[in-house]
Amino acid sequence: MKNIDYLEKLTETIKNNSFKDVEVSYTAKLIGDIEYLSKKIGEEAAEVIVAAMSKDKDNLKREAADLIYHLMVLLEQGNLSIDDVCGELMRRRGVSGHEEKSSRK
Repeated sequence: MKNIDYLEKLTETIKNNSFKDVEVSYTAKLIGDIEYLSKKIGEEAAEVIVAAMSKDKDNLKREAADLIYHLMVLLEQGNLSIDDVCGELMRRRGVSGHEEKSSRK
């Protein structure tokens, strides 16, 4: 399975699990509580930073996976998808980070 195929499968799994009972599905719990989900994203982002600073590649890989999962749940909660994010990244292609940042209102 290609990585992009897996992200599509994960998107579908998140979408399907979002309707389950929150006592059974962690994804449903996250989608139903934006405050909890937002805090989890902050926690996972901090863990990614710690792993990166410690130069622990295995831990960085695990923590990055946690962050990406939680971010994909947030996208689902906001009626967006990883495809929407990829579209935004493609729109920015060829634009320097400094230019893109200064173009925001």
